[in-house]
Amino acid sequence: MSRTNDRARPDSAKVQLDQILAHRSEFLRFLGARVEDAATAEDILHSAYQKALEHGSEIRDTESTLAWFYRILRNAVIDHYRRTAARSKAHTEFANESPASYEPELAGTVCACVSDVIHDLKTEYRTAIEQVDLGGNSVEEFARLERISANNAAVRLHRARRTVARQLTSICGACAEHQCLDCTCRRK
Repeated sequence: MSRTNDRARPDSAKVQLDQILAHRSEFLRFLGARVEDAATAEDILHSAYQKALEHGSEIRDTESTLAWFYRILRNAVIDHYRRTAARSKAHTEFANESPASYEPELAGTVCACVSDVIHDLKTEYRTAIEQVDLGGNSVEEFARLERISANNAAVRLHRARRTVARQLTSICGACAEHQCLDCTCRRK
């Protein structure tokens, strides 16, 4: 019986998995050279491990296990960059379609509570609001300045805005529901 024609047997599946797990540090170095940070490399490796468990029966012999797994990793990196490009494009389109979050001519009519709430935010959220909403930077520029991914920057900005909205609603009530224009909360 030819070894290359046999599907992976159950006893060889453990050998293949052990072989893949033994090369974890090499896989991380491979991914680290191709993606933006260690956390992304870990995420991709974890997903590749899952795929290997799901499709391990496709390996025809144990000599090809590492080559097969490297092919999974290469495809995962390509998929990662496709998703990143699609998200970045969507963020750019959203930013171009959205009106500016802060208009200087509205400064006199915007509730004074906004600056208090922004000042009380945790540093990473305050920085996001100050650089993007108040400073006019794009999410991509903010990400570059903070040395984080564009996706992480977008999530941080979203969470910061959500925190500001929650705080304003608790302080100002109905005024906050109307974007704090022509403030009626009477807070000095």
